[in-house]
Amino acid sequence: MPSDLKRVSRALLSVSDKTGLVDFARALSERGIELVSTGGTHKALSEAGLPVKDVSELTGFPEMMDGRVKTLHPSVHGGLLGIRENPEHQAAMLAHGIQPIDLLVVNLYPFEATVAAGKPYDDCIENIDIGGPAMIRAAAKNHGDVAVVVDGGDYAAVLDDLSAYDGSVTLTLRRRLAQKAYARTAAYDAAISNWFAAELGEETPPFRALGGAIAEVMRYGENPHQSAAFYRTPESRPGVATARQVQGKQLSYNNINDTDAAYEAVAEFVPERSAAIVIVKHANPCGVAEGTTLREAYEKALRCDPFSAFGGIVAMNRPLDAEAAKAITEIFTEVIIAPDATEEAIAIVAAKKNLRLLLAGGLPDPRQEGLTLRTVSGGFLAQNRDNAVVDAMDLKVVTKRAPTDRELEDLRFAFRVAKHVKSNAIVYARDLATVGIGAGQMSRVDSSRIAAWKAAEAAKAANLPETLAKGSVVASDAFFPFADGLLAAAEAGATAVIQPGGSMRDDEVIKAADEAGLAMVFTGHRHFRH
Repeated sequence: MPSDLKRVSRALLSVSDKTGLVDFARALSERGIELVSTGGTHKALSEAGLPVKDVSELTGFPEMMDGRVKTLHPSVHGGLLGIRENPEHQAAMLAHGIQPIDLLVVNLYPFEATVAAGKPYDDCIENIDIGGPAMIRAAAKNHGDVAVVVDGGDYAAVLDDLSAYDGSVTLTLRRRLAQKAYARTAAYDAAISNWFAAELGEETPPFRALGGAIAEVMRYGENPHQSAAFYRTPESRPGVATARQVQGKQLSYNNINDTDAAYEAVAEFVPERSAAIVIVKHANPCGVAEGTTLREAYEKALRCDPFSAFGGIVAMNRPLDAEAAKAITEIFTEVIIAPDATEEAIAIVAAKKNLRLLLAGGLPDPRQEGLTLRTVSGGFLAQNRDNAVVDAMDLKVVTKRAPTDRELEDLRFAFRVAKHVKSNAIVYARDLATVGIGAGQMSRVDSSRIAAWKAAEAAKAANLPETLAKGSVVASDAFFPFADGLLAAAEAGATAVIQPGGSMRDDEVIKAADEAGLAMVFTGHRHFRH
């Protein structure tokens, strides 16, 4: 029998989310534990026929100021913070009639849900909990004597301890609950502070707080020797974090990273205009295409790099249909993610039991503001999401020859893709499909040559007589510092170029484009993705 047990004689319950509350409270009451509660929680327990005191019976004060003041009182906080074996604390409790509280059950006002629902400013303010976090922190600090529950998922663990140890809770569980309690209040405060920063238009606040709730523990991280877990933030952005997994094995760390990259990329393509497919391998697109149907788009995307697509992630901008499902399942695929799927398509995918099918319920908005983060030693980098879209850019023709309408359409397509390719990024495209992609190279000319080589290899795989780059356009995520990268594209068969511009050698690059007969436009926007 552990020597660190603490008996529970009195519990204070005050919850916003009442899922499982009544059954838990009934189990406590049946063990002879006195129940104390507040507001709506007190009403729910009373209506369930449970004996429960109102917190005002402890404090001697009624709830006031629309419930803002009810637990902020020495009778509550003294009951939570008083150290049971400290004679001075015990004397103070006795002198002031403070009764010990051994178990605190609190979940907070739904601030995150209120913000996510787009409620008005004043509604968000009213859903900032004050008394709840104060009690949680008090109980967690005094975990030597008090157990604190902030998650209904821990009700069973508390009841198991009470059953196993004759109405007591172990120090091991109290410590685990305390850790979760502080993490919960930290995440709650992070959500509030970040909401305030957004409301104020403060892009670089002097303190930046982060918080998230665990979604699942991964088998391992990027590599088997690394532990990892997936955490969800309050941001309600459709994607891998919001998706319902219909079938398949547990997603790995790399699956989640790659699936997010694929779905963010495919969201660049408006579903009302065309069907679009993005195939991703190791966080880089290896094939992207638009089509009149998802199957057509998939076949065009697959042609770009059928070798890399093996074991890849497939994302689409429309609900998965049967024809697309049949095509995708012909080769080994790790994950399919779509806004939705037909029942027939789900049945087709079900034949591949290890294939993960995720339905996200919608597409993320590529223009939406947001925050992206990256850790570094001793800190982290925070920046606004790259929400620039080529359709909103003023394209400037800088060569003697202007692009044709077909070239211009392909140029916009290629630049959408380049935004989601690791730098240095070069994308060859033709007929609204990628035909060669060069990613993540230290030299831009190397990316251009790799993309050209990929286009030639894809042509061989398709038994075509000439490279897919013949008659294509090329997009660069940043300016060409020298003319060599652009000339490599021309040699591969590209006829038009889209790039941000802004190099000291722009004039030299423009001259080279003119001499090669290329049309070139500048966007004025760079899309580095490191």
